[in-house]
Amino acid sequence: MSSAETLVSRIEAVAERSSQTITFVNGDDSEQITLTQLHVEARAYAARLQALGVGPGSHVALLGPTTRSLITSIQAVWLTGAALVTMPLPMRMGAIEQFIDQTRNRIRRSDSTLVLIDEELAPFVVAEEGDPPFVSLDQLAAPTGPDASDYRRVDIDPGSLAVLQFTSGSTSEPKGVMLTHERICNNLTGAVEAAAITDDDVIVSWLPLYHDMGLVGLLTIPMSLTGSLVQGAPQDFLARPIRWMRWLSEFSGTGTAGPNFAYALAARALRRTEEDLDLSGVRILLNGAEPVDPETFRNFLAAGDRFGLRSNTAFPAFGMAEVCIAGSFSAPGTELQTDVVDRLRLETERVAVEVPAASGGAIELVFLGRAVPGLEIRVVDPDSGAQLGDRLVGELLITGNSLTEGYYGQPDATAELIRDGWLHTGDLAYTVDGRLVVCGRIKDVIIVGGRNVYPQDVERVVGEVEGVRTGNAIAFGVDGRHGAQSIIVVAETRESHHLEELSRRIVAAVTESVGIPPKEVVLVEPGTVPKTSSGKLQRSACRLQFQNGELSRV
Repeated sequence: MSSAETLVSRIEAVAERSSQTITFVNGDDSEQITLTQLHVEARAYAARLQALGVGPGSHVALLGPTTRSLITSIQAVWLTGAALVTMPLPMRMGAIEQFIDQTRNRIRRSDSTLVLIDEELAPFVVAEEGDPPFVSLDQLAAPTGPDASDYRRVDIDPGSLAVLQFTSGSTSEPKGVMLTHERICNNLTGAVEAAAITDDDVIVSWLPLYHDMGLVGLLTIPMSLTGSLVQGAPQDFLARPIRWMRWLSEFSGTGTAGPNFAYALAARALRRTEEDLDLSGVRILLNGAEPVDPETFRNFLAAGDRFGLRSNTAFPAFGMAEVCIAGSFSAPGTELQTDVVDRLRLETERVAVEVPAASGGAIELVFLGRAVPGLEIRVVDPDSGAQLGDRLVGELLITGNSLTEGYYGQPDATAELIRDGWLHTGDLAYTVDGRLVVCGRIKDVIIVGGRNVYPQDVERVVGEVEGVRTGNAIAFGVDGRHGAQSIIVVAETRESHHLEELSRRIVAAVTESVGIPPKEVVLVEPGTVPKTSSGKLQRSACRLQFQNGELSRV
């Protein structure tokens, strides 16, 4: 195998070119350096890690917000030949106890040999007996001790572990996805080819670096292959969503990514702003991490029109940690492409039958492009395993050169995930001429009267009801007599009066859209709907809270 099949050799090649840059944005301030300079700093960090005994076979847990020292530490861990163990941050300070328990659980389950932690988080996650050593990022970044000249380059096996990426835990307990240097390099090569990314591209990201889209998808492509990067922090975007658009304008960004809720927030910010923004240079707006809502995407594109944003920048995609990140990409420079199908036949017969958009009972789904180079997709019957033809709904399977080696320390879960060389995603999907459409998660489907109701369809409708916090509604099924299920809706609201009226409006909206009324609507306090560290709705956790009477009802 060639040395180019490791992240380290690719990082070194980028550093030699010295033309690519990384810009660290902190609120409204920014600082730009070359990736060559970042590499020099990372070598110094790596030398200090080596002095602490870190090397090939080590697992280094990294816990901290997005900063220059955090990104430098990420590269430094790889330079030592160690594996990076990503540690999520809490979504809400109210969940700090859960965050502490989950962090300690991940440290131990990953067999981490060292924990690098931000000073601000150190008081919350304190080393206990039996834990590996804890080292602050400030200590690693201190100008004393070994420097770049003391770094000892090591030979890295392309098949060795580079990242231990914990899944989001949206449908089950988070699992440690094992990603090797070779597999990540293969996936990034395919992604760059499919998206036609070059050294002239400027990627703008605020996505968290403890998840695959932010870490592997947006940070590592410039760091190890091509393009420059503008890196912000999630909290800065959430505090003022217009900053995302401002960064694209100020730094001539050509590509970026985010989930549905981010584009919804950005659209609202664009409609309200009086700033003179220039979004004409943007060519890729990747939307993934959850089912793509076409109306949300169109609203964003319309809001950006007066700033020069082109409608052919929409880039719906499918990805998951188990394939490193990129699964399927749309073709760059094409308009948003959707499939309008008969909802009832989709839910009862699992077949996607095209119907006119204006017809009653139609549902619009987004095409997510084709498999990236190096991967192959197929859709099979979940029961028999037989491959299905176009427009027949089944489980999405993926094979190719960037599949995970499996879940760390969980051989049974790995055997369930990968069978006969095919990765079973757990997603319901269908294809049309090789293009992918994802309908939902098998575990989340609500079966009512022989219909397979997809919870995201219910959640989308509920989120549009006035009084409900957009992106903070969960739908799930509960079993009744004879195995029949009923729909339960849990929605956050800031309302304190007329709650019965709000519940009636929710029931009416769901009934009109889906054709089935919810059995119960539970209105809860803001910030209490369970979510993963990446912001995905946790339907299984919400169902458990509902059944145990633990929801924070208004």
